[in-house]
Amino acid sequence: MSTISSVEALAALYPNPVAPASIAKEIDHVDDNYAALIAASPFFVLATNGPEGLDCSPRGDMPGFVRFRDAKTLLIPDRRGNNRLDSLKNILFDPRIGMLFLVPGYGETLRVNGTALLSSDPELCGQFEMAGKLPACVIVVTVESVYFQCSRAVVRADLWNPSTQVDRRRLPSAGQILRDITAKNVEVETFDGEAYDKALPERVKATLY
Repeated sequence: MSTISSVEALAALYPNPVAPASIAKEIDHVDDNYAALIAASPFFVLATNGPEGLDCSPRGDMPGFVRFRDAKTLLIPDRRGNNRLDSLKNILFDPRIGMLFLVPGYGETLRVNGTALLSSDPELCGQFEMAGKLPACVIVVTVESVYFQCSRAVVRADLWNPSTQVDRRRLPSAGQILRDITAKNVEVETFDGEAYDKALPERVKATLY
């Protein structure tokens, strides 16, 4: 294996200069164009770092769920999840975050880097009420850099082509994964994967918010 161990060695593999547009597209705030992309996005991935390592967490809701306080501040409700709290605990130790927004049908993705804090302010949480439920906290993001990523990855993946969607029956279900993992651990009772899969759709529906 030819391991790359220096910036110089890496640069030698990519001799072409950075395109001017790749630099010009990065700004330190959310302008009107970038705001339109965030407002249209129902899904982003949140990257954090903490004492137990890195975390990359999916976040999704109806478009517009990420709101703007101003051009330097984003507000994100923390909706119900598995209560591992990996991302939130990481933010407490290291406020630096990265976000990658996707918009269905749109080739470019949007990257936002900055710092975050967690707020349980009742008035702020009240702004994000959904189905009669409030988020436990709101992630308040101070924006440091914003830029779009070109569409090559999405085009190569053919991501928005409905005909490429995978039949779920071809892949292991959540219950099957849990059953097989617990079956290998003599200290844990084997999981009833079939019952888990059967109850999962209604459980997800009942606990979205």
